[in-house]
Amino acid sequence: MKFSSMEEVLRLQYMSELDEWKDTDVVKVILGVRRAGKSVVMRQYVRRLKDEGVPDSSILFLDFESSDLDRVTNFRDLNEYIAERIPRISRTYVFLDEVQRVDGWERTVNSLMVDYDADVYIAGSNAYLLSSELSTYISGRYVEITVLPFSFKEFLSGHPATPDVDRNARFQQYLRTGGMPLTDPDRGDRYNRMVLEGIYNTVLVKDAATRMKIRDLSGLDSIARFLLDNTGNITNVDSIVRTTRLSKKTVAKYIRTLTEAFLFFKVERYDVVGKRLMDSHEKYYPVDVGLARAVLDRGVADTSRPLENIVFLELVRRGYRVRVGSFRDREVDFTAEKDGRTEYFQVCLTMLEDSTYLRETRSLKAIDDNYPKTVLSLDPIARDLPDGLMHRNVVEWLLDG
Repeated sequence: MKFSSMEEVLRLQYMSELDEWKDTDVVKVILGVRRAGKSVVMRQYVRRLKDEGVPDSSILFLDFESSDLDRVTNFRDLNEYIAERIPRISRTYVFLDEVQRVDGWERTVNSLMVDYDADVYIAGSNAYLLSSELSTYISGRYVEITVLPFSFKEFLSGHPATPDVDRNARFQQYLRTGGMPLTDPDRGDRYNRMVLEGIYNTVLVKDAATRMKIRDLSGLDSIARFLLDNTGNITNVDSIVRTTRLSKKTVAKYIRTLTEAFLFFKVERYDVVGKRLMDSHEKYYPVDVGLARAVLDRGVADTSRPLENIVFLELVRRGYRVRVGSFRDREVDFTAEKDGRTEYFQVCLTMLEDSTYLRETRSLKAIDDNYPKTVLSLDPIARDLPDGLMHRNVVEWLLDG
């Protein structure tokens, strides 16, 4: 399968994560926004199993968006369909793609775990896949793997640099277009805008409004557009209420719905001094930087917010728990924690101007601990920073991951 005019990109990070949990007694739950490549990840992993010698007869792949499975509408149908195709005593690798379309599917997953020697992989486009029903049936027996749009390294793999379009030019395309696999920077802005608008509208309708039985699609769309326009800024629910004239309860519900559809990530604020989460005024980052420009029809002038968004998504890919750092009256763009270790990141376009240099380093210098503190910018040459702070070119940092 190909995305647009590019060759298929191997999602090696997700292959490694699935390898880690292969042949364990846990269900592998592959989540992510629609069209981020979850189905491709599953199919790539099927190919890997076959390359390792697993025969076709030991692999069952069911795509519930295919018309071939239209008659499978509930767990009884699915149980019967599976029983006709896999043995009970030998190991079978079972892949269920967009399984939430089957009523009561979680019962089938439980049956596979109990009645068969099955290694089970399921995928879906909504966090409701991990609803209380699933947790009840397989509590403590599943692991989440969240698939994001292409990282810049993956984007560059699909769209390599050429003599006419070097790596930095590709990064500028990535800032505008984002990493959705269906986009293609070489086909122009109009093509990519149409692709991204289509993805946005589908997520809004199928994974948000329909699932939550939301009738006011215009209100949901207004809030999504507000969050896209407010990327990188503190979000105040009261200001959304004033802008949309929806109730506070409705606004909170719609925001939750948009995050559960993986269209946005909620990022909490963290008091660096008090070592505690703050109660309100979090930030929201879209799952892909191309969405804001496409949906809002925004020009190319604003680069700082998509750059910050890209850094956030890359930290999530690398397995960090990411928060916005609050230090007295100052802010650190991101505090990132993994394996008990914390790192601090500031993101800016350039550190060459003295005013920017002072602003971006002030907060980091004031944090009195020995954890790494890094400023990421588009500057081709890193500037020497005081007090153990590091300055790195963001493109180099992205490709190091």
